[in-house]
Amino acid sequence: MAMRFDGSLHLPASLAAALMAAPWVQADEAADLAKQLANPIASLISVPLQYNTDTYGGFNDGATSDRLVIQPVIPFALNEDWNLITRTIVPLVEQRGFPVEAMNESGLGDSTLSLFFSPKAPTAGGWIWGAGPVMLLPTATEEALGTEQWGLGPTGVVLKQTGPWTVGLLANHLWSLAGADDRDAINASYLQPFLS
Repeated sequence: MAMRFDGSLHLPASLAAALMAAPWVQADEAADLAKQLANPIASLISVPLQYNTDTYGGFNDGATSDRLVIQPVIPFALNEDWNLITRTIVPLVEQRGFPVEAMNESGLGDSTLSLFFSPKAPTAGGWIWGAGPVMLLPTATEEALGTEQWGLGPTGVVLKQTGPWTVGLLANHLWSLAGADDRDAINASYLQPFLS
């Protein structure tokens, strides 16, 4: 299993490790697969899972929020030179132990859809990049689990793979477009450095 800087469990990396140990996979094929799985915009369908738990007010008597985040990544070839990579983030949430009963809910949270337009070949310096729009979709099944806002903004990713190492940064920023008037507007940045 591989850990990212954000503490997420990146299951495809562990799959790559298992495949590298499989006798029917050649070492160079396994290394290539491991590199593709470490690249969030590779031309490879993957479904990373991330589990997060947050505790508020102490470990023994505080409220807890658990999230299983499903992140399917699906590439589409646009032409000989460009790919479109879709990355959807769908959180399954369980909140418990909050003093306000309305906060103790379970269900689907808001989803995020990122579209990365990416050249198929790395730059002359070996950099791989992608950029495009990110959208916030108010898919929460319970009021306490979402923002009730539609959002839009830019997203981008840049990374470099050298030998067995992959290092990069994924970023986006969302602004509210529309939504419930009684809920706060969204104006949020997200930065995720990664190293594997």
